[in-house]
Amino acid sequence: MISALVLLLFYLMMMLIISPSIYGLLLLQPGRCTNRDISISQSRDSSTSGIPKYIVEIVNTCVSGCAPSNIHLHCGWFASARIVNPRVFKRLGYDDCLVKAGKPLNTSHIIRFTYSNSFMYPLGFKYARFC
Repeated sequence: MISALVLLLFYLMMMLIISPSIYGLLLLQPGRCTNRDISISQSRDSSTSGIPKYIVEIVNTCVSGCAPSNIHLHCGWFASARIVNPRVFKRLGYDDCLVKAGKPLNTSHIIRFTYSNSFMYPLGFKYARFC
């Protein structure tokens, strides 16, 4: 009876030790990135006067090593009084903006740009090509 309890305790301890490792390996497998791994944030730059200026940051938070590419965002009729580098962010048509000219966005890489408009455009993930 005691040996069965010891065996059971040993088994449970091993599961607690091994399971997180296996779980971690599953998370790091290539091709596991999703749209939830593309973080989009923007804020108003309060240091400017005149036409409001907004700062946008787009980050790939996926840790699998697979860099999503051809990232498109919902962006309405995005326009800026200030020129935005089209290799960084470009409106292709209504509600379709391309990030980084379609090139891969590596893990933890931050795309950052500013635009000026009388209001903040709502930007949201539309689609991307994941490995």
